[in-house]
Amino acid sequence: MRIEPARALVGHAVVPGDKSISHRAVLLGAIADGETEIVGFGRAGDTDSTLRAVRALGVQVDELDVDLVRVHGRGLRGLVPPPEPVDCGNAGTLMRLLAGILAGQNGRFELAGDASLSRRPMERVATPLRELGARVETTEGHAPLLVEGAPLRGTRYELPVASAQVKSAVLLAGLLACGRTTVVEPAATRDHTELLLEAAGVRVERKAQAITVAGVDSLRLDRVEVPGDFSSAAPLIVAATLLPGSELYLHNIGVNPTRTGLLDVLERMRARVTLFNKRRLGSEPVADVEVRSSSTLVATKVSAAEVPRMVDELPLVALLAGMARGETVIEGVAELRVKETDRVETVKDLLRPLGIRISAGEDELRVVGLPTRPKGGGTARSEGDHRIAILGAVAGLVSRGGLRLEGAEAAAISFPGFFELLDSVSKR
Repeated sequence: MRIEPARALVGHAVVPGDKSISHRAVLLGAIADGETEIVGFGRAGDTDSTLRAVRALGVQVDELDVDLVRVHGRGLRGLVPPPEPVDCGNAGTLMRLLAGILAGQNGRFELAGDASLSRRPMERVATPLRELGARVETTEGHAPLLVEGAPLRGTRYELPVASAQVKSAVLLAGLLACGRTTVVEPAATRDHTELLLEAAGVRVERKAQAITVAGVDSLRLDRVEVPGDFSSAAPLIVAATLLPGSELYLHNIGVNPTRTGLLDVLERMRARVTLFNKRRLGSEPVADVEVRSSSTLVATKVSAAEVPRMVDELPLVALLAGMARGETVIEGVAELRVKETDRVETVKDLLRPLGIRISAGEDELRVVGLPTRPKGGGTARSEGDHRIAILGAVAGLVSRGGLRLEGAEAAAISFPGFFELLDSVSKR
């Protein structure tokens, strides 16, 4: 796909529903009593994998519209082992959270994924589930996973690495355990699981970085309203910030503070981003977002403690840094090396040919920026990673010469319709 430069981003846009919340709403709906209606369901390759997975486990799902889903719950321990492995596709959130739920079910379950997901570390979720009493086997630390349901007992687990997926898996297993289960985080991560559990009637205790649940007899999650995905809004926010003359309005965006570290970075870099019409949609804070271009971006430092609140947006931060005055240092990026690709290397490999001066260490990125549009030209490759495909599109848009993007279709894993939406607000 050829990505041509744009003059500006102008207009109004709505992004798909939040993928993280959509995954969780389907999984909790599957083990709830009664029906759960999910309004604003974030349709994407990953969330489609979640729908297929729960169907394979015996759950009826009605797809009433592209963004309206009804899940017929089978109760807390009602999932049924299928004859074939449950295919999680490319969805790491699905595989890890589902492992937590299956740890307390009756039967033996196999979770498999595509080649990319099968390279991602799974011992990090298997280890705490074993502490709860589950029988979990990985394949040399990776997928496929074998999970055999067992009587679970509450535990206290301190996460060695901040991970919302592992935290959520342990909390979900804790619902099926005897006693109390506590997860201690080294840094706060997205709390969509905790908010949905509270909406489903679960008492969730939060003290500092410790989250505790107790075993329950049942859940009920009648209706979930899903806001727009901040991670899908982020590339539009960044592109509008970088393109002179931009004036973009994004509506109904989830602004959960555990997800919006990018906004803090943009403020430090002197970007012009404003939240207005702030309100709540169910348990989640939402707002409309106004973005105007900024010609005076300055470098900043991103600390490791900030990374969990913006881990999906770090590739875009590197692009911002390339067009800001001074040197930007992004610490704590080691977690990017175990995503769909080694994103430290794929980000560096994509941005360097555009003329952006970026270097990488094991756990940091350094970018020496210039307040001018990068030269562009040449070919960028997504390597099958949806975040890298989206980064390539934004980089081509804000460059002087554009670029050819190979593997652009990977963007649909998290954001189907991304290129069409981007084109609708691009002025050339």
